[in-house]
Amino acid sequence: MLLLSLWMLFLGTLHSITCSSPENQCNWRGSGLSLEPKSVEQVSLQCAEGTVEWLYPTGAIRLSLVPRQSLASPGPLPSRFTACIKPAASFRGAQLYLEKEGVLELLLSEGAPAMLSRVHCFSWQPHQKVALFLQATPQLDISRRISAFRYELRGDWDGRLALPLTKMSIEGACSPCNDTEILMAVCTSDFVVRGNIRRVVNDAELQESVIGISATRVHRQKFTLFQPRGHSVKSLGDIRTPLSCGVKLGPGSFLFMGWVHFGDAWLGCAPRYKDFKRVYEAATHLRENPCEILLD
Repeated sequence: MLLLSLWMLFLGTLHSITCSSPENQCNWRGSGLSLEPKSVEQVSLQCAEGTVEWLYPTGAIRLSLVPRQSLASPGPLPSRFTACIKPAASFRGAQLYLEKEGVLELLLSEGAPAMLSRVHCFSWQPHQKVALFLQATPQLDISRRISAFRYELRGDWDGRLALPLTKMSIEGACSPCNDTEILMAVCTSDFVVRGNIRRVVNDAELQESVIGISATRVHRQKFTLFQPRGHSVKSLGDIRTPLSCGVKLGPGSFLFMGWVHFGDAWLGCAPRYKDFKRVYEAATHLRENPCEILLD
């Protein structure tokens, strides 16, 4: 962590502040060549996801995070917001800090490969002031340096979703879903797929397991995650989960549900299909299903 006094000292050296255009609130692309060496450009990000690409970094950029939930009306605000940052493999020329309540924490640095090889997530409460501060590192030659990353911004990412994605903790990430969570996952997940596990590949470096799925039925998918490949008549796809969950190859039909994170499918709940069917039919009998799904 950097002390607040250092942050205030840096602010004292700024010469100019430029406001970003309101037309593009999801993606930002700019060049340091248009900035004075000690200036800061103010940019507001107000979308669920987007990209930031800074060519020839000089000076600094302050990226304000404004979740759409905080702008929508009426209705209560979520109890917290969560953002995730995924750096480009070629991230160079700057350091990225998280600014929370005036205190800076280093997230990305081109001199730290471990930082650039993983996703960084953080949370804050609605009353807290949060921004990303992208500061150019002094370079003699900036011609081949690009600082780029993708971001995702959400409200009320619960522990079951946030923990496996942030990799900050495994508590609760691997525990089976209870009946209530299963029924809610059917309604709220980005994908709901019935299928079998055809392979499991463990990545020790990323601390992830990639589960190869052969889908017998795709009930819902917001993105094209599962589709026929090659000569297969079944839809195939991959789902990720923390390596610590210890997923193993085994027989049986499952209902896989989860979320999309930076283009990858991440596992939320995966009950055996016969168990899901029992829970769903019991809830239907009691008229307690939050939504409907066609059973085989």
